[in-house]
Amino acid sequence: MAVLDDLRSARRVLRNIVRSRRARAGVSKRLPFIRRPEPDSIRVAVYFADTRVNLYQIRQWYAPLAELSKHHPVAIITRSPGTALTLWDEAPVPVLYLRQVVELEQFVAEQNLRMVLYVNQNAKNFQMFRYGRMWHVFINHGESDKMYMTTNQFKAYDYALVAGDAARDRLRRALWDYDVETRTLPIGRPQADHFAGELPYEPDDRTVVLYAPTWEGDRAAAAYGSIATHGTALVDALLATGRHRVIYRPHPRSGVLDPEYKAANAAIIAALEAANAADPAAHHVYDDGPTLGWQLAAADVAITDISAMVYDRLAVGRPLIVTRPSSPHAAIDHGGYLGEAEWLRADDARAIVPLVDRVLTSEEAQRKLEFWVHRYFGDTTPGAATARFHAAIDELSARWEEHAALHRDDPRHDERDPFAYEDDEDAPVEQD
Repeated sequence: MAVLDDLRSARRVLRNIVRSRRARAGVSKRLPFIRRPEPDSIRVAVYFADTRVNLYQIRQWYAPLAELSKHHPVAIITRSPGTALTLWDEAPVPVLYLRQVVELEQFVAEQNLRMVLYVNQNAKNFQMFRYGRMWHVFINHGESDKMYMTTNQFKAYDYALVAGDAARDRLRRALWDYDVETRTLPIGRPQADHFAGELPYEPDDRTVVLYAPTWEGDRAAAAYGSIATHGTALVDALLATGRHRVIYRPHPRSGVLDPEYKAANAAIIAALEAANAADPAAHHVYDDGPTLGWQLAAADVAITDISAMVYDRLAVGRPLIVTRPSSPHAAIDHGGYLGEAEWLRADDARAIVPLVDRVLTSEEAQRKLEFWVHRYFGDTTPGAATARFHAAIDELSARWEEHAALHRDDPRHDERDPFAYEDDEDAPVEQD
């Protein structure tokens, strides 16, 4: 068994090396045709050192960043060749591929950055943290009550842009000696101002149900995924009514660790295909596209796992059901919305239809939802979150100007990294 494990590991390493070299060759061909921002033209950088598997984390920021760039010039920094190839094709702002630390240094030297934004906690973020004359700002890739939202890593950033009062309260409870009032700026969910898109079906009298489960998780405390425990049963029940349209949007990492989870995901996709073949007017949707927004806005009811999708749906302010993790080890924060959520247990998954009907019609459920929407996001009037996002960037820019004026006559620190990789072959292999 150990030998088989070693062989699988060796194959993975070899596969990653081949993919990385192929991606780097693609970058070499594209790079001469990529227009680099003019010196001293970028004020806000988004640092994304991750590989393509986590592109969903930055994709959700595309529309807000495009809007922000009208007021503050924005560029995305990536360290992965595969990610660079994808971002060059789809990102709405300039993208720089800075694989080596020396290339990163050159970019920092030629620009006058006010701040760097981070959408995740990638370990390579620390290679950017070394630059002190700019703000390092955590903007995250979603709002939720997961453990990730209260990590002590928040302290590594100068500031964090958070959704609202609920986020601030979580940080107060979890972190010692962290000045929430000074170091966090509530902005709501600016992505929700862009939750739109062309529907892949013609609306009719069917009730549209979005099922958006997360992946299986990499540890017991984060085992929130419902595809294998709830998913097949609830989707089968909804498909059987003839009056529901299912939009199935699983997390892109679904099944990467658990074969059973992967098989259940495939079974749901197959069931949707079979239902559409039997009734072409049903137009059930398996959605694995890069754009998130229309699904949340179009669904009459959403069913999600404990993940950022709960809170993206809350930002829309429409009926929501949350799957209760089957694992007794899954950590659940009952101090916020999850303490009053409309739960769906695995044993009740086949009875999903009456629950969908109830959350659609119950006045009590709607009042409770409205309370939590305001608690997490504040004003959700269209455009309000975007205005708060821009105001936060304006405020941090003003603070940067104040500090820059105070230290304008100070000699520039030599921030070159003595451990920067001198040759591409010395750098770690990117796993794309």
